[in-house]
Amino acid sequence: MRLSELLSPARIRVPLKATDKEGVLRELVAMVGNGALSDEVLGAILERERQFPTGIGYGVAVPHGKTPVLPALVVVAGTTPAPVAYETIDGEPVRVFFLLAGPESAAGAHVKALSRISRLVRREPVRGRLLGAKTPEEFYRAVCEAEAT
Repeated sequence: MRLSELLSPARIRVPLKATDKEGVLRELVAMVGNGALSDEVLGAILERERQFPTGIGYGVAVPHGKTPVLPALVVVAGTTPAPVAYETIDGEPVRVFFLLAGPESAAGAHVKALSRISRLVRREPVRGRLLGAKTPEEFYRAVCEAEAT
């Protein structure tokens, strides 16, 4: 499975407007759906964050959660102009976000997507391209090109 198959420019926001962790999470969740759906997805994401924060280091966070309100795994992403305080493995703030949400039945795809993101963002040139993207299309292109190498 490729991250580029789960992501699209319509599911990317560059830049995110929020300046704090909860605001960023709300903004990302809003790209997944609205109304009661958003509330359910946000609840799943916040519950996961309470259990174990999802800042993986390198200025990247991958908030994720499982919820039955979604029929399949959904991935959204974005970057912030300024670093956001976030609990991370390396103690550094975050500017690159990938949010994953889906049903328990998509657990395999969920784990594969987390692994794929982690491998991609460990490469500094990839992070640089994601951060340098001025549009969702540029961000998406950076993901596609990173997966091709």
